Amino acid sequence: MKKSAILILLVLMSVKLLAQGTFSGDLMMNLNFFMRDPSIGASNNPLYDNALSGNDGWLDLRYSVNGFNFFVRADAFDNSNLKNPTSPMTDYGIGAWNVSKDVGDLSISVGSIYDQIGSGILFRAYEDRGLLIDNALMGIELKYKLTKNITIKGFTGQQKNNNLVNNVRYAPVIKGFNAEGDFSAGKLHILPGIGVLNRTLDQASMTAIANTINSQALDTRFNPMYNMYAFAAYNTLVYKNFSWYAEGDYKTHEAINEPNAAGNTILVDKPGNVEYTSINYGRKGIALSLTGKRTEDFVMRVSPNPSQTPLDQYLDWQPINAVLRPERLMSRYTPTSQDISEMAGTANLTLSPNDVTNFTLTYTHINTLENLDLYREYYFDMFYQGWKSWILQWGAQYMEYNILQYESEGSTNHPIVYAVTPFVELTYRLNEKKSIRAEFQYQYTQQDYGSWAYALVEYDVAPKWSVSVSDMYNVVPNPNNDNHDYHNPGLNYPTVYAAYTKGPHRFSLAYVKQVDGINCSGGVCRYEPAFSGVKATLTSSF
Repeated sequence: MKKSAILILLVLMSVKLLAQGTFSGDLMMNLNFFMRDPSIGASNNPLYDNALSGNDGWLDLRYSVNGFNFFVRADAFDNSNLKNPTSPMTDYGIGAWNVSKDVGDLSISVGSIYDQIGSGILFRAYEDRGLLIDNALMGIELKYKLTKNITIKGFTGQQKNNNLVNNVRYAPVIKGFNAEGDFSAGKLHILPGIGVLNRTLDQASMTAIANTINSQALDTRFNPMYNMYAFAAYNTLVYKNFSWYAEGDYKTHEAINEPNAAGNTILVDKPGNVEYTSINYGRKGIALSLTGKRTEDFVMRVSPNPSQTPLDQYLDWQPINAVLRPERLMSRYTPTSQDISEMAGTANLTLSPNDVTNFTLTYTHINTLENLDLYREYYFDMFYQGWKSWILQWGAQYMEYNILQYESEGSTNHPIVYAVTPFVELTYRLNEKKSIRAEFQYQYTQQDYGSWAYALVEYDVAPKWSVSVSDMYNVVPNPNNDNHDYHNPGLNYPTVYAAYTKGPHRFSLAYVKQVDGINCSGGVCRYEPAFSGVKATLTSSF
């Protein structure tokens, strides 16, 4: 595969020399310095004890000429903590490559395929660098415009192994078909679609599955299947100010990992299904959105090998029904989609009585199909910009979060975190380019770490400078918190941040102390252990 990537680079360079085309690229670099701090749990792993620093880097190169599109991405990881936040990973190579060409109504793409069917519940091959997800389909995809209203596509290949670069692939073979339409009749617009997916296991995967099944109790054993088939039907309907998306997905029975009554994970033989819908209505002064999802045993993996980490081998992506909150304290308890058992619904209402005032109300209700409480949210905020130089946003959230289910924390006696979080954000515009923004949040809870206070002050000089100082303080610690190996209540978690932008280049530097838990940044949320140290980033495009 290394030879293939080198060949692509040589072809790209030679075509550049021989013909006039369009060349572009971008670079992203992350650098971490790990500073040991046992008081918050940032210690006793190789990152703080031995490595002391690490970096991640991606270089994308794109070239288009005579209808051909070439893409190659080089990845570099030196003692990186992205894959496993407590263990360094070092690797280099070609992380992705692709060659595509349009021939009339036919589009041909070979190499790393990033695409999805419908909302992604059936199939989604995508990259998310914040989570180090790169489950590209290594293969070939054909798209054909059958009529002016109907497009079909088919693909086949193997999923990239996210443990390594250089396009190492998982052995099972994936095949898919998708057809989508686009029709209008007056003010009515519909976009229907169907999808089919097939995954065929290799012999080594089947042998591992059979060995696991044979090690289980006699009454739980079954004959595993080489092939899994999955189907999706979906449609978007738009009429005036109203839109409605609906999707249904079904997969045939296969071996999946599922906890039994004793709490142990075993392989079971089950089919799966998902029903998902989203309704939106908006007109002057009001906007309403409703989403709902029901999931039952819809585990879409390359292989049900139980040794894989949670972010590996997923063939799909299930939408998160809850609203992702950017506020630091609220984002600590962000629910993830459950592929075994989930019944979820969210209602979000925005009212705008005038041009300078917005009110938002949100309710989210998530349970398992067995009616186990997973998540509740009652949320309100008001946004006001009627003053000459001031912008005000304030509100509050009441939240219930099953920390035992989502993070394997808590206990059977105290599985739910109950929290009330009021917040306020003020922005003062000094002039057209300069502004000062302040955030204040307080989270009252008697579970997990206990109550928190958070404050941030940020100074912006558009479009070049952004500087901020923040602190997160454990105001009223939970004396019964026994989920962690360290007990030092009343700690501060400060962050000092600076960013500079010049043209297509952006540099940032931050000193960070971060408590363990869910952390959200740029719309990406994941569980992270405690962090202490310095983070630097560089992004550039050309």
